[in-house]
Amino acid sequence: MLTKITHVFFDIGTTLIDETECYNHRIREVIAGTDISFEQFTEKRIFFQKQNLKGDLEAIKFFGLKKTPWNKEEEKLYPETVEILRYLYEKGYLIGVIANQSLGTEKRLENWGIRKYFISVTASAEEGIAKPDPEIFLRALKRSGGIAENSVMIGDRLDNDIAPAKALGIKTVWIKQGFSAYCSPTCTKEQPDHTILNLMELKKLL
Repeated sequence: MLTKITHVFFDIGTTLIDETECYNHRIREVIAGTDISFEQFTEKRIFFQKQNLKGDLEAIKFFGLKKTPWNKEEEKLYPETVEILRYLYEKGYLIGVIANQSLGTEKRLENWGIRKYFISVTASAEEGIAKPDPEIFLRALKRSGGIAENSVMIGDRLDNDIAPAKALGIKTVWIKQGFSAYCSPTCTKEQPDHTILNLMELKKLL
C-alpha cells in the first residue's frame, strides 16, 4: 500500500489512453509501398523496446523509413480509466496530469469526459518543457498544491515517468501496458516503488 499520499499524478499515453491503433496506423503508413511486413516491423520494434528505447521510432530509423503524423483520432480510453479515476476522486485524492502531449491536452480530456477528475493538467506543449525535465514535475506539484513525499506518479515510461519522479522524492508506479511491457529497469533510479499491469490494480495501492 502507498500511505500518506494526497496527490496522484498520471501520464496520459499508454497509461490512461490506449494508443494501440495509433501505433498500428503509423506502422501501416510507414511500411506502405515497401516489402517490409507489419510483423517484421513489429519484431524489430520489440527488439529495440527490450533495450528500453522508443521501439517504433528506432525501427523507423533502422529500416530507413520516414515517420508519419500521429493520428489522435484513434486514441481511446482504456476500459478501466473512468472507473479508476472515479474511485480515486471519490476517495479524496487530488489527481493531476503530467504528460508529454501536443497542444490541446485539456480539450482532449474534456472530449473523453475525464477532465472533471483532475485538479491540474501539466502538459509539455503548453509548458514549453517536457519529461524527463524535473521542472515539469515541480510545476505540477506547485500548481496542484502538492509536495513530493505525499505524491505518486503513475506512468508507462521508465525514463520519462519513473526515473525523474523518483529523483524528486515522488513515489512511483510503473504500469506495464503496451510496449512498455518489454522494458525493464536498468539501474536503481529506474526501479519503481510498485509495478502494475493495469489501472485497476491501483485499488490495491491507493
